[in-house]
Amino acid sequence: MERRVLVAIFLSFIVLYAYQAFVVKPAPKPAAGTTATQSAVTQSPAATASGASSPAAAPAVPPVSSVAALVGDSTEREIHVETRDIIAVFTNRGARLKSWRLKKYLDQRGQPQELVENQLASQPLPFTLNSTDSQLDATLNNALYSVSGTVPAGPITAPVDLKFEYRDEAGAHASKTFHLAPESYIVGVNVEVASGSGAINPAIVWGPAVGDIAEVSRYTQRAEGIFKRQGEKEQRLSVKDITKQPTYEGDFFFAGVDDNYFMTVALMTGPAKVSYQPVTIPPPVGSKDAPRELVSYSILPKNVGAMSFFAGPKDFDVLSAIGPDATRAINFGMFGVIVVPLLRSLKWLHGYVPNYGWDIIILTVIINILILPFRHMSVVSMRKMQAIQPEVKAIQDRYAKYKTTDPAKQKMNQEMMALYKERGVNPAGGCIPILLTFPLIFAFYALLSTAIELRGAPFIGWIHDLSAHDPFYVTPILMGVSQLWQQWTMPSAGVDPAQQKMMMFMPIMFTFMFLWAPAGLAIYWLVSNLWQIGQQYVTNSIIGPPAVRTVRPAAERRLKRVGGGKTEAADPQKG
Repeated sequence: MERRVLVAIFLSFIVLYAYQAFVVKPAPKPAAGTTATQSAVTQSPAATASGASSPAAAPAVPPVSSVAALVGDSTEREIHVETRDIIAVFTNRGARLKSWRLKKYLDQRGQPQELVENQLASQPLPFTLNSTDSQLDATLNNALYSVSGTVPAGPITAPVDLKFEYRDEAGAHASKTFHLAPESYIVGVNVEVASGSGAINPAIVWGPAVGDIAEVSRYTQRAEGIFKRQGEKEQRLSVKDITKQPTYEGDFFFAGVDDNYFMTVALMTGPAKVSYQPVTIPPPVGSKDAPRELVSYSILPKNVGAMSFFAGPKDFDVLSAIGPDATRAINFGMFGVIVVPLLRSLKWLHGYVPNYGWDIIILTVIINILILPFRHMSVVSMRKMQAIQPEVKAIQDRYAKYKTTDPAKQKMNQEMMALYKERGVNPAGGCIPILLTFPLIFAFYALLSTAIELRGAPFIGWIHDLSAHDPFYVTPILMGVSQLWQQWTMPSAGVDPAQQKMMMFMPIMFTFMFLWAPAGLAIYWLVSNLWQIGQQYVTNSIIGPPAVRTVRPAAERRLKRVGGGKTEAADPQKG
């Protein structure tokens, strides 16, 4: 009975794992040197149909205004700001963000990770403005702004404010003030826009996000919309969801776009409207890579004022500094309450053993020590079941000719329960202790699949990134062999041949699924299997071999001796 439960649980796990491994597609790697002329951008029908009315939409080639500028600049230039964590590049054309690179997170080329999609001339850069006046938008997003504010060379040690301003003879006026702190992934922005008719409250467009174009992890999910209203649970929006409903309103805590490891979101303090738009970027000509799926978004605050944008890693400690609700952006799944202590434990171990591969191994051993009593109880219960299997089989054979609906079949169940009670065996005793450990196991799986700490973290030898698959498939193969070994050592408590074959086939299935799983996850599963094998041998030596009872052959059981040496056929219902 307990084996059937375990089989069902394992099959459910396989379904979930297979969905992550084969349905969730990784971000395709662009060819080196790809330029805007090599790629075209397509938008979803829902987005293109909305045209300029959508805050996320922007003209591909804005018309050049012939109105003379009163306040502005004569040449286009870039302003570089470097902090402890980021390297930002602003352009005075439109007063927008051209680049936002993370110094602590490197791409495949070993360069700071870029979070701004800046290679596409047809798509807006972050902090593009969008209002109901398309001509005004074109003017302000293409104008050369004057820049005021001092930026020191090298990383800043004090907050910096950059003010971009433009004004022309037609009455168009815009100013954007950006605030950057020395140790933060947050940029504050204060936007003021006016035309001849008065003040205007425009939407702030970020453009395609997240822009993690060189990610190597197999588990990098597609960019998705994400937002959290005040007092509510966070919501994640796939491209399908966005196509159905691109615009959302409410009192948001944050709203933007994320993937597995990074996100760009607006941090708000009042009511706003957020609009999303899917963006598909075809691969370079001749490439076999799949198109990249990004999401463009814009924020239209109800009240004009200062806003903040976070563009950085989904690191638990970094997000905790913003606020407890910000950590909800990390998709730990249903066992998040367990994942957080495990993550803190992993980072604590890293303070003493500065190699996340060894930290995973140590934490795996600690977890297995904690659940050791439960596994021991399970093995002992299964061994008791194994000892009475001949008697169980004898009862089953005695009622084999009866149909399930036959009342006589109920007698079989009564005899089985009487046997369990007499021998002190709990039919579910083998699976319940193991079931208690599953939340911890699934939580550790969720941790290893989402922790940005493992991104680009090396282990030993050929494993240079614990978030990517083993390039030589050594760890998943060893994991499969260890799981096969583990199956051989487990007691087979009344498992029929079909179930036994399925259980022995599962290590092969797991091996194939782990070929492209993160190396950190394969290491965890391998170490856990080896620990369980050792524990199984120790438990077997403690409890000894099963004391299997001898049962009379079926032919003898069908005859019942009566007085005078005569015999008569035994009635199954009479035992």
